Amino acid sequence: MAADTPLWTPTQDQIASAPMTAFMKAAAAKSGKAFSSYAELHRWSIDDREAFWSLVWDFCALVGDKGERALIDGEKMPGAAFFPDAKLNFAENLLKKTGGGLAIVFRGEDKVERRLSWNELNALTSRLQQLFLSLGVKQGDRIAAMMPNMPETVAAMLAAASIGAVWSSCSPDFGEQGVLDRFGQIEPVVFIAPDGYWYNGKAIEVADKVRAVAEKLATVRKVLIVDYLGTSSDVAATIDKAAALEEALSLFAAKALAFERLPFSHPLYILFSSGTTGIPKCIVHSAGGTLIQHVKEHRLHAGLLDGDRFFYFTTCGWMMWNWLVSGLASGATLLLYDGSPFYPDGNALFDFADAEEMTHFGTSAKFIDSVRKAGLKPITSHDLESVRTISSTGSPLSPEDFRFVYDGIKTDVHLASVSGGTDIVSCFVLGVPIEPVWTGEIQGPGLGLAVDVWNDDGKPIRQEKGELVCTKAFPSMPIGFWNDPESKKYHAAYFERFDNVWCHGDFAEWTAHGGMIIHGRSDATLNPGGVRIGTAEIYNQVEQMPEILEALCIGQDFDNDVRVVLFVRLAAGVRLDEDLEKRIRARIRAGASPRHVPAKIVAVTDIPRTKSGKITELAVRDVVHGRAIKNKEALANPEALELFRNLPELAD
Repeated sequence: MAADTPLWTPTQDQIASAPMTAFMKAAAAKSGKAFSSYAELHRWSIDDREAFWSLVWDFCALVGDKGERALIDGEKMPGAAFFPDAKLNFAENLLKKTGGGLAIVFRGEDKVERRLSWNELNALTSRLQQLFLSLGVKQGDRIAAMMPNMPETVAAMLAAASIGAVWSSCSPDFGEQGVLDRFGQIEPVVFIAPDGYWYNGKAIEVADKVRAVAEKLATVRKVLIVDYLGTSSDVAATIDKAAALEEALSLFAAKALAFERLPFSHPLYILFSSGTTGIPKCIVHSAGGTLIQHVKEHRLHAGLLDGDRFFYFTTCGWMMWNWLVSGLASGATLLLYDGSPFYPDGNALFDFADAEEMTHFGTSAKFIDSVRKAGLKPITSHDLESVRTISSTGSPLSPEDFRFVYDGIKTDVHLASVSGGTDIVSCFVLGVPIEPVWTGEIQGPGLGLAVDVWNDDGKPIRQEKGELVCTKAFPSMPIGFWNDPESKKYHAAYFERFDNVWCHGDFAEWTAHGGMIIHGRSDATLNPGGVRIGTAEIYNQVEQMPEILEALCIGQDFDNDVRVVLFVRLAAGVRLDEDLEKRIRARIRAGASPRHVPAKIVAVTDIPRTKSGKITELAVRDVVHGRAIKNKEALANPEALELFRNLPELAD
């Protein structure tokens, strides 16, 4: 488990200057209580949610009419309503800063680099707003974008939100059916796509895909083609109802933006579940809930300050894009990167960090692991002086990679491992800048979130593995699912397991320090002999071995029980022989437990992943058991699934 000493402890100066500390003082003044620890502040934030969320609104200076009430029907989940009298506009809150300072710095690998000031971002958003209104876009209409992570994507989202339209996006590497599985359900009136994108140094053209998708989205009035490769006019000319964005915008001069202030619960985003077990769920998130949750996480948990340089490596198909762009509301400059994080080599993002004086470096656990396994040591090759926080999400960060951040990237940095998801467009557990960082542990639950771990009987447990739950309503719960009028799918997704309690689907454990370890998705946990164990515990052991690049673990139904099967992708020149199998089993037995030791170890040449980089244990489990995979379009490499079909090694 954790070592006896923390990996990092904030200095007294760091604690004193943290926005979390200022907020704690404000909370003490508001409540009349004295808070001597983060745990005490957290307890107040869930005991008095009305006072807490009202203080977040004021402390983070949200723009809008707050209204008299902060929460009604607070004990109902779903059914609670936060700020029921409030009126606000999401885009107005993100665009309140003006001037010549930088709002966005964009890098498309080494091919494209652009900078937008706050005034330029406002101007581009204004012209897009006018274009959307000219196309008849109104409150509640959907605007869908299959876009790279570039400035036009941010501005188009802001323009949509300024009107009260609903934004939905995916990345341009999705296949035709994957795009239609998502946008076909929500009937957009405008479809935005690029002429192509750069990946791994190559120009990837998407005209044929855009044309095929546009033809099948019957509700679309206009297709807008954004220039990235320099061919937007040519591409638009081949697609019905299409125009190059620059040409469409040429009719409009920038003017003062108009912001429609709408109810707190007005829909802002439709996000999609990325699972491979069926057509994606369309998860509808509110403008107010998303905004107040994001500014709380950015300002307090990430320590974001006005003028910071805020980066998260993400695509527009992952909720971390939505999370990243909200950084504008705190006055941060967004650092956008599109393309491969390993082009031309594994230094690309660290080069970006140095060049742009990045303060918040956000990435995936997989990226950190890949940097370590590539033998890179940015601590010796890069300055990274400006970086205060390194954030990791997407999958559990292994203890080995916790240590690598401090040994191989930077010694004095706040490592914020975070976990939440598309379902809440935010985090349940995340960084706490005024607390120590312990090996392998997420620091704590988010303020205002009654996070707990329950056993199968619905009882809270400590330092045991169980279900991650949230026992009280919170603002960033979805409004519901699209096309789910009686909320049956919504209820089944989160509230069926425990009545009136959000059950998130993560297998988790409180630590002795009040932190949390996520052991993987609970529907992917293993049940040999009827005892639940987490796959992350196995990965944490085998992926430390230099012979193994990555691993995937499932439970296989066999002989009236479930046996653990471990698939490994091996390093170049390595063969899975009897000796390596023996060492793998010994490593797992010693580092996890005898129960975690796989019955079968099988070498494979590739492991299937979703577009956001998560390994797909459930899809592999279905293939091994001969079940159909309903949504291969969610995968970045669906062909890899065939490597797991009808394996002779698993027949006995």
